[in-house]
Amino acid sequence: MDRDWFSTARTLSEALPYLQRYSGAVVVVKFGGNAMGDEAAMAEFARDVVLMRQVGLNPVVVHGGGPMINDLLSRLGIKSEFVRGKRVTDKATVEVVEMVLTGLVNKRIVQAIMDEGGRAVGLSGKDDDLMVCEADDPELGFVGRPVEMNVQVLRDLFTAGIIPVVAPVATGMNPNETYNVNGDTAAGAIAGALKADRLLLLTDVAGVKNKAGEIVTQMTPEEVKAMIADGTIAGGMIPKTETALKALEDGVRAVVILDGRVSNACLLELFTDHGAGSLIRSTIPRVTPRSKK
Repeated sequence: MDRDWFSTARTLSEALPYLQRYSGAVVVVKFGGNAMGDEAAMAEFARDVVLMRQVGLNPVVVHGGGPMINDLLSRLGIKSEFVRGKRVTDKATVEVVEMVLTGLVNKRIVQAIMDEGGRAVGLSGKDDDLMVCEADDPELGFVGRPVEMNVQVLRDLFTAGIIPVVAPVATGMNPNETYNVNGDTAAGAIAGALKADRLLLLTDVAGVKNKAGEIVTQMTPEEVKAMIADGTIAGGMIPKTETALKALEDGVRAVVILDGRVSNACLLELFTDHGAGSLIRSTIPRVTPRSKK
């Protein structure tokens, strides 16, 4: 008999403790980066999410869509202005953001999940007042910071066996306000409101690196803060780790920053001894391999 069959059977057997461990758990996955523009990578991600649901997890997918937004803004001749590296979002821009995220990207992900045999529903932070925001920085215009979360609609979808796919567009405190929300920020807020077991932030790097350039596989919030303070964590990794710290404060059990370009990254993290990327949680058991408790 082909050795690959034995390897597959062994992998499934070794995954059993983790399948039991995560049964019924809520896992919020922030999906973005290069994988969103690649049909094969999109299909693989969708297959992984369907498998997670099939074995008893309750996954929530929160997505971004920056490259698609940039493309449409360019085609429409809407010039983007930036303050401290962040896009100023005026009314014209936020209309394009909502159009792309809720009407294009969201439905592509829903369709990909459906194509892999899952059930999915696309929604945005506006639906059932899932996410209510206020301006994060007046200079940035309609860029929102979540201040109210109403996640019962997500729990209702879990009960129905449906995978929620959430576009990070939200309503405001005042009538007819629409806010663009950073995808990581939205995922962290949703994970915190659900008291999720895991928040998986998929990105285009392998994880958080130390001063020697090595991936740190386990970290506490205190270690993260120290690495930000001394400049080890810098650039685009700062907002991701800050999202992780806020999610932990809000009740998420653990956050993992991992490379979404790696095949089956979510499954490697959840269902293997080794895990993937950098896991951040309040206490780190002194065990090897990485504990999933």
